[in-house]
Amino acid sequence: MTASIEGGSSLRMDCVSPKRRRRRCGSESEDLPDEIREKVAGLLDEEALEQAVQGLKPGDLTGPGGLLTQLAGRVIEAALEAERAEHLGYPSGQTPPGSNRRNGGIPKTLKTDLGPVEMRTPRDRDGSFEPQLVKKRQTRIAGLDDRVLDMYAGGMSTRDIAAHLTSLYGVEVGRDTISRVTDAVLEDIQLWRSRPLDEVYPIVYFDAMTVKVREDRSVQNRCCYLAVGVNLEGERDCLGIWWREVEGAKFWLAVLNDLANRGVTDVLIACVDGLTGFPEAIGTIFPDTWVQTCIVHEIRASTKYVSYADRKKVAAALRPVYTAANEQDALTELERFDAEWGDRYPMVAQMWRRDWEHIIPFLSLPAPLRKAVYTTNSIEGMHRQVRKAIKTRGHFPDEQAATKLIWLAIQRAEKKWRSVLGWTSALRALKIHFGDRIPD
Repeated sequence: MTASIEGGSSLRMDCVSPKRRRRRCGSESEDLPDEIREKVAGLLDEEALEQAVQGLKPGDLTGPGGLLTQLAGRVIEAALEAERAEHLGYPSGQTPPGSNRRNGGIPKTLKTDLGPVEMRTPRDRDGSFEPQLVKKRQTRIAGLDDRVLDMYAGGMSTRDIAAHLTSLYGVEVGRDTISRVTDAVLEDIQLWRSRPLDEVYPIVYFDAMTVKVREDRSVQNRCCYLAVGVNLEGERDCLGIWWREVEGAKFWLAVLNDLANRGVTDVLIACVDGLTGFPEAIGTIFPDTWVQTCIVHEIRASTKYVSYADRKKVAAALRPVYTAANEQDALTELERFDAEWGDRYPMVAQMWRRDWEHIIPFLSLPAPLRKAVYTTNSIEGMHRQVRKAIKTRGHFPDEQAATKLIWLAIQRAEKKWRSVLGWTSALRALKIHFGDRIPD
């Protein structure tokens, strides 16, 4: 999807594809075709280049009006001239086949990540030439917009981004322009939120986080619902962003319905935080799904009323329960825990017995798969990346602004994601347990 901005460049957002594309480490120049490499090498004669840079200071090379910016301007002008020659139907120096012909050029300053680049935009007599590399009224090159989006995703405000671009690249970019650049992703966000999903997800993590949003002249807490799925290749992908006033099982049912409407037919294991009524909501849409309560959330909830002096001891005493070899051994360990701590903290064992049905599913899985499903750390890690981006904002002016920054932070975090460790053996174990529910 390409979103155009008046006076700006076109932004290409690859993340709306159903399959998330991973960016490999290394320089982007490594992906250049050999043909382009040869052309670039032909343009830069080694001896001429050595003579050109001889005696230059660092500022003469990279600063405003430096050698690199001049070279960039010449390359852009040459590309635009090639576009004009194709449009007119004849190369420079030959007789034009029709009435339309070259008509000089207009000076323009492009704002780029190299700094200001001076160039001339070619024209024709009847004004029918529409350049594509640098469009009419375009004042920024795509790389600068990418820098703006990356800094915005990192939590910088529009004021900070404008100051950073001025100090680093020597270009003046207004705050309104920066806002238009970031607003250009709103259409991509809408497409991303409604994109088709895979039919089967072996594991899906569900969790929510609280964000402060201004509404009706007051700042209120809004609940941002998030889901991260692990596909059959072991790759993680954020499935969507949903908003509600508070977290509740009733709205999670709407989230699950949205996933089903977008093509999800089966979820093998759903990892949740222990919210009351959540397992029932999952069973309504995906009746065959195993619901696994996050063990870390269970420990936190059950030690809420334990004194601080005993909290570490109680947590350590609970460890044999969730590291047991099987359900029967886990139940034995829970009885042993209750015998030791039940008199002082009876509510701990009571809570574990109440949630027992959704605590034990992972105990029937092999060790590599247990690590993947016994906690919602995968989505909690994404929450940490999002909070790093939004912590500098006291609150958001509206829900749309919050969605924009959270989505950009998620896209930034996904670049660092890796496949689930030991996924091949985990998938083999899933195939044994769930059989035909995993497609061949």
